[in-house]
Amino acid sequence: MTERGAGQVQRSARRFQIGPSSVTWDGQALCFEIDEWAVPLPRPVRGRVRVVPQALCRFACALDANGQHRWGPIAPVSRVEVEFDSPGVRWQGHAYVDSNEGDEPVDRAFREWDWSRTVLADGSTAVVYDVRLCNGGERTIAERFATDGSSSAFTPPPRQGLGRSAWGLPRTMRSEPGFAPRVSKTLEDTPFYVRSLIESRLLGETVTSVHETLDLPRVVSLPVRLMLPFKMPRRG
Repeated sequence: MTERGAGQVQRSARRFQIGPSSVTWDGQALCFEIDEWAVPLPRPVRGRVRVVPQALCRFACALDANGQHRWGPIAPVSRVEVEFDSPGVRWQGHAYVDSNEGDEPVDRAFREWDWSRTVLADGSTAVVYDVRLCNGGERTIAERFATDGSSSAFTPPPRQGLGRSAWGLPRTMRSEPGFAPRVSKTLEDTPFYVRSLIESRLLGETVTSVHETLDLPRVVSLPVRLMLPFKMPRRG
């Protein structure tokens, strides 16, 4: 990821250009053309990603009590095709596309959250947003998205603790009683954010979910702000 100035960003109804990279909607799929450089070692990252929605979704809801922050899946049930020249990687699998937007900095409303996305046996996708607010309140959103784009709420199971990440972030996961969730693989581990694959039980199924934990006080802490330019360089 590279932060770029307004002069390197262009947008039309079907195309969004950010520097040398872009995303285009061709009527059937989102097509990403990626031409970037890795950090801290300057290696090229070049390739194509194609996300094909099974259906588009209009669901949206507020994450906080005042409606300042909103979330909604765009294509919660999709397929992805990945083909990179550098590094040489090719694969296909399940995909998910959503949107977050807000009218204020995210750290003003939230202290932390755990989020998970699960592909169920019938092809639907279950999402659990488990949010802890700065005012001490909590909000949990649990929605199941069918392959036709429709959605229905469900009652999330109890919150259970997971082991801390390598950077000491506490993680929790909603899992049905009698089944202790387990981290099967950590995909990304940073001082303020960790993404993992978690085994748990949800809606009567034993599942593997993509899971993330975000700690907002750490995001805005001085040490993290000093480190960010090395992780996310700026151009223009």
